[in-house]
Amino acid sequence: MGRNGKTQRQKRGRAAALLRAQEAFGSAPHSFVFSRGAVGKTIRQLSLDLRRVMEPYTASALQVRKKNSLKDCVAVAGPLGVTHFLIFTKTENNIHLKLVRLPGGPTLTFRVTEYALIKDVISALRRHRMHEQQFTHHPLLVLNNMGLEGMQVKLMASMFQNMFPSINVHKVSLNTIKRCLLISYNPETQLLDFRHYSLKVVPVGASRGLKKLLQEKFPNMRRLQDISELLVTGANLSDSEAEQDGDHNVMELPQVYSGRGNMKAQQSAVRLTEIGPRMTLQLTKIQEGVCQGNVLYHSFIHKTEEEIQATLALKEQKLQLKAERRNLQESNIRRKEEQREAHKKRSLAGMKRKRQQEEGDSDAEDPGPPTGGQQEATQPEDEEDEAEYFRQAVGEEPDEDLFPGAKYQPSGQRKRQSQGQPATRSQKKVRRAGPPCGPKSKQPHPQSHRHRDPQSSRSRNAAPGVAGPRLWKRGSGPHGRTGKKTPARH
Repeated sequence: MGRNGKTQRQKRGRAAALLRAQEAFGSAPHSFVFSRGAVGKTIRQLSLDLRRVMEPYTASALQVRKKNSLKDCVAVAGPLGVTHFLIFTKTENNIHLKLVRLPGGPTLTFRVTEYALIKDVISALRRHRMHEQQFTHHPLLVLNNMGLEGMQVKLMASMFQNMFPSINVHKVSLNTIKRCLLISYNPETQLLDFRHYSLKVVPVGASRGLKKLLQEKFPNMRRLQDISELLVTGANLSDSEAEQDGDHNVMELPQVYSGRGNMKAQQSAVRLTEIGPRMTLQLTKIQEGVCQGNVLYHSFIHKTEEEIQATLALKEQKLQLKAERRNLQESNIRRKEEQREAHKKRSLAGMKRKRQQEEGDSDAEDPGPPTGGQQEATQPEDEEDEAEYFRQAVGEEPDEDLFPGAKYQPSGQRKRQSQGQPATRSQKKVRRAGPPCGPKSKQPHPQSHRHRDPQSSRSRNAAPGVAGPRLWKRGSGPHGRTGKKTPARH
């Protein structure tokens, strides 16, 4: 049983071929074809048709939005290996095509005097020859009448040649050449004719009937009695099906070409069919850089040497002013950053100083828990304040064991404070702790203020003859309406 799959030699050969194809694709020139500004529907379609010409080394699905500037396109083109821009623009009177070499220029500006779309060219043909296999390889570039005149024509020729990969005539495979791009220059009118063709190779030296048999579509021979009738007379064939070949398109093939009858060292005819688009271009301007820079050539405006020097001086002055503004802006940005940093440092220092002041004030206001001597000195004052509050609230002298540190006075010896005499510290505290103004509020029971000793306190139900606290009727008492003391009935 044989082994399935590929051998190691086949795998290595395929991997090497794939690597060579990737290297060739990366080294080939790539292009972006797009339009800028309000150009209209037909110019946008013309840009799409031009992408078909530049395939496969172009971005077929490229979308350039209004907000995308030319700098954005240049920034994207670098990592992708794009070397040329073909930009369509439109003014009130003319349509322009700009050919830009990246990344440093130059830029060639052409005026599109006439153009036709692919659909217009195909509609004028009786039979068109265009299929997807033709666009898997770049077209064969043919330049006519280039390099006969000035430097601008040579620069144009060099620009067009660098837009497509170079072809080695000793190693090229003829089966990959399916299209042809012809750019012809007319020195008298200074116009360029841009034509795009489909290429087909057919054998020559055969009759019409034999050519029909060699085609993929077999002819209809239902009216013929013998095949010799087709070979001799060429029955049922129209003149359009058999094109006239001559010395202008007949050549000897150096390789075997795809198609029936195209053998090596045999005579074959090369036939071209236009597939569009079609343009007539006129060179107007050549600039340095990417769409900006010094004008190297202009077909309509001619300046003297003095005017050129004045223009260069003015441009140099503008560049100096621009550099000065940029330097001033950078210095302002640095100054504002320094001011911002200084303000930040001052703010942090102020916040730190304020925090330290707050910590110092809190330490001064709260010196901490009192020591033993201070606690002993402040305890009698607090108990005296509590006793004074009890007198104000109840109206009688508290028991001695309730506030042992307070000074007790007989009820007859207590004197009211005169209106002119200033109040003491304890009296001020009692005033603040007094009952609030407004409606009469219920006063707390004296027993609920402090926990009294049950052995020393006197019960409400004390035995007769034993002294105890006075009991007041509901609605009377020291804060009642009458203010009279009436003992409660047991």
